[in-house]
Amino acid sequence: MKKIVLLFTCLVLTASLSVSLLFAGGKQEVSEPAVAKEVPMTHEELVAAAQAEGKVVVYSVTSRIANAAKAFGEKYGIEVEATNLKDFELIEKISKEGSTGAAGADFVLCQDGGRVMGELLNLEYLYNYVPPTMKDQIPAEFQSPLAFAFINKVFIFNDEVSEAYPFTNIWALTTKEWKGNFQFKNPFQEGVNANFLTMVTKPEVADRIAKAYKDYFGKEIELTTPNAGYEWIRRILENDLVLTTSDTKTAESIGVKGQGKEHNAGLFVFSKLRYKDTKNLALAPIMEMEPFSGFYYPIYALMCSNAGHPNAAKLFIEFLLTEEGFSPWSSDLGTYSSNPSIPLQPDDYPMTTWVKILVEEDPAYCFEHRAEVEEFLNEYIY
Repeated sequence: MKKIVLLFTCLVLTASLSVSLLFAGGKQEVSEPAVAKEVPMTHEELVAAAQAEGKVVVYSVTSRIANAAKAFGEKYGIEVEATNLKDFELIEKISKEGSTGAAGADFVLCQDGGRVMGELLNLEYLYNYVPPTMKDQIPAEFQSPLAFAFINKVFIFNDEVSEAYPFTNIWALTTKEWKGNFQFKNPFQEGVNANFLTMVTKPEVADRIAKAYKDYFGKEIELTTPNAGYEWIRRILENDLVLTTSDTKTAESIGVKGQGKEHNAGLFVFSKLRYKDTKNLALAPIMEMEPFSGFYYPIYALMCSNAGHPNAAKLFIEFLLTEEGFSPWSSDLGTYSSNPSIPLQPDDYPMTTWVKILVEEDPAYCFEHRAEVEEFLNEYIY
């Protein structure tokens, strides 16, 4: 594990340094996303302007952008250059292009809200754009910055031995029965996982974790750390939490049949439940957990300030918010458009269900406090 962490440290050193410098100054205010002055256009005028540009360049944290790009190109006759990047790679690339004025992406599909707001939006390398045709369809709370979609990560277990939930309280993961039997992708390898661990230290979430402790153990929690959120992190790490390198590998490791283990679970993207059929794995979500069943976070669609093809980018963003444009994602479980009119898979749950049982990523809190949590994690992950 040490080699993995060191490798990651090398890859993200520059990016992390910029975060640390921003964090080092204390609680920098997270401002409202920049909004460029727009020239009003009808949809037909936007299409004509986009086709005159003839090309659009997008960086994306989701590989399914390739299929959407193909459909967009066929519909409008516009060339699409789509690049799939990890979240920290995308942030670093946009930071470099934004600070040097180099030609690059016209828009991005990005995640890791704290860093996106603090390092890209606040520095005006990106700006917010909501297609006029979507302003009445996308809920107002998802428009600034514009959320393209939401992803959820849920406690999931191997249900081959028993379909009954093996635990319903997160504190069970600190007991001897779960020692070495719970998996989670290394938070130093994916920003959203680090954000989740940051969110559990937020006072109102930590208070719920403290209550869950009392409900599970029948006594008040005795803290050795700043609050119950930190305490839970410490105890699952000390209980031999298995840190993995990808959610796919986590799902495969947990879900393979024939293991005969009663205690075998992880916290990873809900979309991996499709492997039940495609890879014959035994996987089931835990929907009734105290005090939460996992977390969710947005993928943002944001314009680049130095876009060379701004109208084509705006048209592509509009396309992605339609049922047609979102079809590469809606064909499976676990990715939820910010446009609530786009239907889900029949065996999925709507966001109205998830928001009640999952921890929501708060970009401002993550921006202000993630460095503290990462410093805490460094005591255990090396």
